[in-house]
Amino acid sequence: MLTHRRWESLDSAENGWLRAKYHFRVTPSGNPAHQALGPLMVWNDDEIATDNGFPFHGHHDMEILTYVRQGVLGHRDTLGSEGTIHAGDVQVMSAGTGIRHSEFNKGEVPLKVYQIWLRPRETGGSPYWATKPFPAHPGTGHFTVLASGYADDEGALPIRADARLLGVKLRAGDTLQHALEPSGDAYLVVAAGRISINGELMSPLDGVAITDVAMAEIFAFEDAELVMVETG
Repeated sequence: MLTHRRWESLDSAENGWLRAKYHFRVTPSGNPAHQALGPLMVWNDDEIATDNGFPFHGHHDMEILTYVRQGVLGHRDTLGSEGTIHAGDVQVMSAGTGIRHSEFNKGEVPLKVYQIWLRPRETGGSPYWATKPFPAHPGTGHFTVLASGYADDEGALPIRADARLLGVKLRAGDTLQHALEPSGDAYLVVAAGRISINGELMSPLDGVAITDVAMAEIFAFEDAELVMVETG
């Protein structure tokens, strides 16, 4: 089953320097149809103004994945990690027993990021931070695993959740077939472009919850960039 979460149906918030759209319900008054999907609890589409960002704040027992869509993200944390994450890059922060961090716009244009939160399979553990570039060129014909809680996904950033983060860039006219685990679910967001998935038409920035689907067939009507989380 495909449950289309159109951009205009997403809850939103604006706080001067921050504009946010929520693919998943984050407050009791939010869209009741946009519930968590297994361990996937949060998928925020954030736009952060120049010279602004989130001051130091804390997390624990959460896997936090950030995909930078536009601009340059600055990161600092209490582990001593400091990074500059450019558009197309992914970072993972496994909060474990606790970590404090700040994230801010280091570029000259509005910063656009996906903030994705996953419940860990076990609580505790040492905090961890790392980053990885998104595949730079389209035409691979398949999703690339960027972060994963499964040991078989070699080369992916490790996370402590029963999930994986995938991404792909397609050219107009490309068709992609992707097998899905029968016991799991997935959530896909169209970061750019227009596509269809199993015949369902999707516009830029739309999301879709995918349940009880063995095979996803995706067609790109124009150059497209897709980000997906599989759980199971």
